[in-house]
Amino acid sequence: MKLLYFAWVRERVGKPEEEIDPPPNVRTIGELMAWLSRRGEEYAYAFENAKVIRAAIDHAHVKPDTAIAGAREIAFFPPMTGG
Repeated sequence: MKLLYFAWVRERVGKPEEEIDPPPNVRTIGELMAWLSRRGEEYAYAFENAKVIRAAIDHAHVKPDTAIAGAREIAFFPPMTGG
């Protein structure tokens, strides 16, 4: 699946996107963020406060307990502010 990173999540991870193949025990957005945070220092920094990071699966906003099975694209971004 393709992961996209936006704003400071992208800056901390150090890349705008990547293709990954998470292990079978990673089934939800929350589990994916936890798995990513163990991939290295830059990921740990990006996902250190996972509660504030928003996610979208195939362009639809989702909650941390949403299953990732069948997802083609998952995007991670910080909270958006109005203006």
